[in-house]
Amino acid sequence: MSAPTGIAVSPELVSAFSAAVDSRSVRFLKISIENESLVPGETIALSGTLEQDLDKLTDILEDNVPAYVLVRLDDPPTEWLAVYYVPDSAKVRDKMLYAATRNTLTKSLGSAHFTDNIFATSKEDVGAEAYAKHRRHLAAPPPMSAREKEMEEVKAAEREAGGRSHEGSRARQSHVGQGVGLKWSSEAEGAIKDLAESEDSRVVVLSIDPATETLLLSSAQEIDVSNLGSALPASDPAYAFFAWPQSITNPPRREIVPIYSCPSASPVRHRMLYSTAALGTVREVKAYLQSFGSTSTLSSRKVETSDPSELNEKYLISELGLTGSDAPAAASGVPTQGSDRKPFARPKGPGRR
Repeated sequence: MSAPTGIAVSPELVSAFSAAVDSRSVRFLKISIENESLVPGETIALSGTLEQDLDKLTDILEDNVPAYVLVRLDDPPTEWLAVYYVPDSAKVRDKMLYAATRNTLTKSLGSAHFTDNIFATSKEDVGAEAYAKHRRHLAAPPPMSAREKEMEEVKAAEREAGGRSHEGSRARQSHVGQGVGLKWSSEAEGAIKDLAESEDSRVVVLSIDPATETLLLSSAQEIDVSNLGSALPASDPAYAFFAWPQSITNPPRREIVPIYSCPSASPVRHRMLYSTAALGTVREVKAYLQSFGSTSTLSSRKVETSDPSELNEKYLISELGLTGSDAPAAASGVPTQGSDRKPFARPKGPGRR
């Protein structure tokens, strides 16, 4: 078999390599290009382990002359390492010849024999230390693309969230938050208590401190439904509980609406954290309202948005399925006719490998 350069494996090399394979005692077989042919050179016998013998490989290499060296491995001894030695100081023509002929060498002698290869540009690249570094490089995970790094962040957030589920009631000693790993700041608890005991239209906005996994109070204020969207952060995830005295249902009632806002521009890690803890946070607030005997009812539906500015009365009526009857209309999962709002952008989980 000849290369594009016209250089072919000589019969002498075929015989020499076959003898080396059969003997089980040859460590190195040096090969050179001479007279447009690949020919065998020096043969070195095994004298120790592969690592011990590799440090002797430099003795049969020249500083400025390219060469191929076939190296018998220890485990298993039937496999070979191909060393392509082309020093930087070699002549340009020789560099081109050896670079263009290396595939011909292994294919002609039988590719199945060769399970690894090294490209060396100096003698320092072929010693035991260099080979160990080469093996570590092969064993290391490949560098990740930007998309893969993002998916890794998602999976890390999922693992964190999953680990919290094992903390149970040990996460906090208060009767609020049992069964969820998130802690509550005293300010956040106090704001929910005020929400339960008051009768006005107000909103409590909560955020998560990722470092301490604690629910913090971002804001609490009296607010009309028409200004609700301005109370939530535009670029960060948040939970909001809006106490809404509404007269749409019959009879009218003060409804506490759970809102999960997750802007698309927020970091993936934060979006996954908020998404995982949303249901548990709603359950905690429900338990808190019941413990204080609040006359307000917690909506059975959670409102979700990726654009807080769209939060207004019309949006809440649509999301909650409110009608003139006492019970909300059946959920259809379909926006109301004529609605041009975008669907809630849930954070994506990792794709399949």
